[in-house]
Amino acid sequence: MRYLSFTIIVFLLFKTMVFSQNNKPNVIYILADDLGYGDLSCYGQDKFKTPNIDRLASGGMKFTDHYSGNSVCSPSRAVLMTGQHPGHVYITGNSKEELPMDMVYTSLPEIFKNAGYITGAFGKWGLGYTNEDDSRNPLSHGFDEFYGWRTQSAAHTYYPKEMVHNGKIEKQIEGTYVHDVIMNKAYSFIESNAKSKKPFFCYIPTAIPHAAMHAPKKLHDIWRKKYPQFDTVIGKYTSRHEDCKDVINPIAAFPAMVQHLDNQIGEIIKLLKKYKADKNTLIIFTSDNGTHHEGGHNPKFWNSNGPLKGGKRDVYEGGIRAPMLAYWPSKIKKGSTTNLPSAFWDVMATVSDLTNQPTPNQCDGISFLPTLLGKDENQKKAEFLYWKYTDWKATKEAIRIGDFKGILIHKNKTKKTEAKDLPFELYDLSKDLGEDNNIAKKHPKMVKTMMDKMIIANK
Repeated sequence: MRYLSFTIIVFLLFKTMVFSQNNKPNVIYILADDLGYGDLSCYGQDKFKTPNIDRLASGGMKFTDHYSGNSVCSPSRAVLMTGQHPGHVYITGNSKEELPMDMVYTSLPEIFKNAGYITGAFGKWGLGYTNEDDSRNPLSHGFDEFYGWRTQSAAHTYYPKEMVHNGKIEKQIEGTYVHDVIMNKAYSFIESNAKSKKPFFCYIPTAIPHAAMHAPKKLHDIWRKKYPQFDTVIGKYTSRHEDCKDVINPIAAFPAMVQHLDNQIGEIIKLLKKYKADKNTLIIFTSDNGTHHEGGHNPKFWNSNGPLKGGKRDVYEGGIRAPMLAYWPSKIKKGSTTNLPSAFWDVMATVSDLTNQPTPNQCDGISFLPTLLGKDENQKKAEFLYWKYTDWKATKEAIRIGDFKGILIHKNKTKKTEAKDLPFELYDLSKDLGEDNNIAKKHPKMVKTMMDKMIIANK
């Protein structure tokens, strides 16, 4: 027993030394907005290329079965920040009030703060008014610096009249494409901390490629020349708090937006290499939900879903399965792929594991750090994954157990329709990734198990 105890102590000391103060891995988490599963060339996009994002895949790990927190912006971000799945998190649909997180919970950046990290967020917060001095402000939840839109609705335009920096409103010069201002702030944050060798967490919730389909003119013009047949299409979108410019040929704007972001991710990699911080930095790239149909975007033309059914606001795979890439040159095997089913609520557990911090009691997730490190034999798996999306039309629930996926949709009463539950849907994703063949009648026991688990998930 004395030898066993000594072995355990040595192991724990070794684990602590691996991620010591001078060697704590930096983390950059890049969250695209409404990027579909098929919108990256490393996931099958063949009408345009994303070479820098693809480098994250070729130089790191590609997740084939990763899921967002929900099928729209705010609840997906709430899941990411709290580590709670949609059965437990406080919001399951977008809200005009932009409901903030309860400060009783430990947030994702607070875990980093407790581990001695500098934290910054740059882009679309989506969980409250960022200029208010209360729980709506990202600074109230563990971020040392925030630069981004004032509200989620304001993020519907890339040419707002004002932005917010650390709670203070900053007026913008007319015609400023604020996505680039956001990225420049993120670059500065990364550079200053990499230069000083301070461990940092940089969260970049970009609005790209969410509508409005505002793209940099130079790139947009290139794609308009390639697809002039869409110049008669005018993309329209609205914002409650800002004017929103129409877009000529929003179809051509889409690849221009994605390629612009791709170029900027290349700049982040260059910046890390410049300060020799690349090998000790974990970069995660993913999307908050499936592809959208707004502002004139045509996901069918771009095959944004790849092989998946549905999109934003759906709980079919196209609404919640997200591309995810993890790049950490010193730790993750190059060109590796995992089919581990994972979701946004697993990020908090992973970060806790990574930083040697206790996982908050509220967290529903399981750390996927063993998978990142190639220790598949140590990887725990969830009993099930669960989602719930709500709006005025319906409540949509989904659950995954192994390769089986269940969906239950409850239609709300409206002026035109009565409230009703639609028939339960069951799919075998190993054979039917497109969710075309409902096999619920063939597997009544699995249907019952899933319906029981849905009840449990909401307790």
